[in-house]
Amino acid sequence: MTQKLKLPDNAKDNRVLLHSCCAPCAGDLMERMKESGIDVTIFFYNPNIHPKKEYEIRKNENIRFAEKLGIPFVDADYDVQNWFKRAKGMEWEPERGIRCTACFDMRFERTALYAHENGFSLISSSLGISRWKNMDQINDCGLRAASHYDGVDYWTYNWRKEGGAARMYEIAKREEFYKQEYCGCIFSLRDSNDWRVKNGREEIKIGEEFYGEVEIDKKLTVTKEPACSLDVLDKDRGKAGHDSCQLASLPMDKGQKK
Repeated sequence: MTQKLKLPDNAKDNRVLLHSCCAPCAGDLMERMKESGIDVTIFFYNPNIHPKKEYEIRKNENIRFAEKLGIPFVDADYDVQNWFKRAKGMEWEPERGIRCTACFDMRFERTALYAHENGFSLISSSLGISRWKNMDQINDCGLRAASHYDGVDYWTYNWRKEGGAARMYEIAKREEFYKQEYCGCIFSLRDSNDWRVKNGREEIKIGEEFYGEVEIDKKLTVTKEPACSLDVLDKDRGKAGHDSCQLASLPMDKGQKK
């Protein structure tokens, strides 16, 4: 039995708007909030995900789990052109860098706006649960987005605590979630496939891999990593083919309330 979550002191009520990047990353957060009596709503806004087929699969997996738990699900627009406009000029930036920061900013800005318009005082995100993500980078983007609206705060909880990252595997196996093999954007897909080809592997096939008993047990034994596909991990360089499983070392510039 996991310890119940306690909302931060700046929470004005029991409601949380949770930005979800995908079912594997959000699964533990959703279960823990539900078990803790928190009134959580999922906000799915991820127009960076490419192609549309991949986007729909990830979204539908998240909807499926939200319906199972009885959690409201907000399906935001797939305004992919917004992402391409923001990413213009950063197409060849390395992952974990300024392009990823722009991506987080885009998604959190929309989350904060929805919270402001719909009476949520607290937002958070599943993006930081993987230990391969940089928590400071994500929290910085979340705090900056929330700072635009009086009465909206970003919950900087460390979702990896108390076995959160490990439970990602357990839930992914139990629910047989879709196993995404790159972060999501077209640039991540390009770089992941480039890495695979150079290392004698097949390119990623959209919509074919799902978590199951054999795959998860193998990863627990071999990699002991969170529930994201690590089979493109370049251990010599400590680098992966998708930014959902990469470390970042970016300075933190905390957003301030106006």
